[in-house]
Amino acid sequence: MSSTLILDHDQTRRALPPDALLPAVRTALIATSRNEASTPPRIAAIAPAGILGAMPGYVAGLGLAGKFVAIFRPGGPTGPSTHHGIVALFDENDGHVLALMSGEAVTAARTAASATVAFQELAPSTVGRIAVIGAGVQAHAQLELLHHLGLTAEIVVASRSQDSATHLAQRYGTATARTIQEAVCSADVVFCCTDADHPVLRHPWLRSPAHISSVGGSRGHELDRSTVTGGTLYVEWPGAVSHAPPAGAHELQDVSPDRAALLGSVLSGDHPGRTGDELTVFKSTGYAALDVAAASVAYQRATELGFGTRIDM
Repeated sequence: MSSTLILDHDQTRRALPPDALLPAVRTALIATSRNEASTPPRIAAIAPAGILGAMPGYVAGLGLAGKFVAIFRPGGPTGPSTHHGIVALFDENDGHVLALMSGEAVTAARTAASATVAFQELAPSTVGRIAVIGAGVQAHAQLELLHHLGLTAEIVVASRSQDSATHLAQRYGTATARTIQEAVCSADVVFCCTDADHPVLRHPWLRSPAHISSVGGSRGHELDRSTVTGGTLYVEWPGAVSHAPPAGAHELQDVSPDRAALLGSVLSGDHPGRTGDELTVFKSTGYAALDVAAASVAYQRATELGFGTRIDM
C-alpha cells in the first residue's frame, strides 16, 4: 500500500516557494489556454451560514488534484469571511492519494501567484507605485510575494479599515498605508484582495495606463462596471465569463465572452497582451488548474525536504 503525505498549514506554506510556484502557475494557465487541462466548473453546496465548494482538476505536466473549500462568515453578514479546506493530490496513473494539504495555504499562495503573473505580463512599462487593497489573508499573501520579488516600486496598502491597513503595512518595512482612493489614484498597478460584495474602487480613480489584478469578490462585485468595460480584460479560464458564480465572476456575468482574453494565451505568445496605454484588468475567479499547480509544487518540495507526516490511507 502506498502512503499518503499529510501537510499542515505551515508545512504547506513552506512547500510553496515563489520561485517554484510562479512557473507552475504559468504552466497551468498556458495549459488552460491550449485545452490541455480538465477543470470542470466549481460547484457548491449551500448551507445556512456558508458554502462548501468542490474543485477537481487535471493539468498535463502537473497532475491530478481536487479541493474542498468551506467559505463561511461566522461573525454574520457584515463580518469577515473564513476559508477552510483541504487539497488532495492524486497519482494520475493509478489514482491513489499522494498527499493531503491545507486548502487555505494553497488558495492564498496560488491566488497571489496568478495575480502576480498577470502583473508581470500586463503592467505598464514603468511601475512606480503598487497599491494592495485589502488587509486580510489574501492581501498578506500578495504582499509577501511582492516582497519576495524585490521590487523597487513603492507599495501602498489600503483597506476599508485604516487601522487594519496600517497594521499590515507595518509588517513590511517599505509599505505605507493610505485610504483606498488615495492608494488607487496614484498607483500604476492595483491588487484588489478583498472579500467585498460591492465595488471597492471606482473607474475615475484609476490612472492611465494602469493594471488591475482583482482576485476578490466571491460574494459580489469587487470592481465597478466602468472598470470592467473600460479596460482590456483578461481571465484565467473561459468559465470566468461563461459560468454563473460560484464558478464565474460576478462582474463578468453580462460581458461578452469575446471581450475576455485568456492570460495563458499571453504567456504562450498567442495573444499580444498590453499594446499601449490602455487599462488592463485581470479578473481572477480561482479555479482548479491553479490548485493542481500548487499541490504539485508542494508535494515535490515537501518530499525533497523530508517534512510532513506519512500515513496509510
